[in-house]
Amino acid sequence: MPSQEHISLLPFRTARVADGIRCANRVFRKLLERTCGKAVLRAYSGHLYRFRLPSYTSRVNTNPDPRQEQDTLQSASLSPEPIAAPVGRWRVFAFAAAGVLLAMLFVGTRTARAAWQEIAQLLSLHGKPEPASANVLSEHEIEGLDGMPPQSQAELLLERSINHYRGANDQIAARVESWRGKIKLDDRLNNLFMTGLNSDDLRVRAAAIEVDIASRNLEKTSATVDRLEQDARFGEQGPRANALWDIGLLGSRGIEPERAAQIILASIHDSNVNVRYWAVEALSYLGTDDSISPLLAVFHDDASPMIRERAACGLAQSGMLSEKQRRTTVPRLLEFAEDPALDPETRKWVYQALRDITGQSLPHDPAAWRNWYNSNDASWNPVTHDSM
Repeated sequence: MPSQEHISLLPFRTARVADGIRCANRVFRKLLERTCGKAVLRAYSGHLYRFRLPSYTSRVNTNPDPRQEQDTLQSASLSPEPIAAPVGRWRVFAFAAAGVLLAMLFVGTRTARAAWQEIAQLLSLHGKPEPASANVLSEHEIEGLDGMPPQSQAELLLERSINHYRGANDQIAARVESWRGKIKLDDRLNNLFMTGLNSDDLRVRAAAIEVDIASRNLEKTSATVDRLEQDARFGEQGPRANALWDIGLLGSRGIEPERAAQIILASIHDSNVNVRYWAVEALSYLGTDDSISPLLAVFHDDASPMIRERAACGLAQSGMLSEKQRRTTVPRLLEFAEDPALDPETRKWVYQALRDITGQSLPHDPAAWRNWYNSNDASWNPVTHDSM
């Protein structure tokens, strides 16, 4: 017996198929009008297959005979039911279709080509983004926020921030302090947090960090840094890693970033590899200019491949460094690529970092990268926050 869940999905699947059929019909009508004219389009209209969509119920079939139940489900399958049409009308349609094919294959007019390109765009995943709406947080959603619990507010607004809805980040900024200690990173919110943290938009990453700080019940004050510093410097592995991460996030949100850097840097050469890992993560999310040189040194010199890779990721894509900040690392990365003492795995990460930062797809060859860099314009001169 099919489950209730399976039966309840049938109307959705049917609707999706029907939507596809209607879309295909609209596309063909547009092409027909452009290539053969409105007269042929009027003759064509209404004489293709019409589709009769079956009705379904989400209730489980109570029929005691499973064979009858199976027959019922089979009879509910979507199938086109042709409507009888006069032979003359079908001839009109056949000639119209033949005219379209001839126009496309032999005439090659500009109109036909333009129509086909439009259809190809409708069927393709390539090209520029196509907005589905105005991308504005709706008044209806804003009005409903106050009636939601903090957890639901955080989930909705972070999802809207990830999808670049205007107004979502403003709402997060206005409400996040009231969420502190009242939300938790359950499966759904944690998935949204991770998605936001990996966004290509630093403002979305910042929104995700704000949500994480609230879920960790951290007050954004110097007193919080005071409280965390002891654990960050001298705590056991677990509390120490958490304190380093928390201080990095607070520093990224403007809470004593210079002091945060000093506390974190005290741990990047720790003998405990897990402590070093979280120190490198915290440094990359701190996102200050002073973070760059230490991350480069760790990438080149740390004994652990795992730590070197994390430093490379922090320089290339993850964390809170801006695009301009990341570009300042290119000269040093070119030196790394030319360094014969570097092991093959780390050298591969160097080329991957160069590609992520510059967007250039060049061979894993230091000469190719050096030639490209030397021939590029002045926009590739190192840039820091001070010169922005």
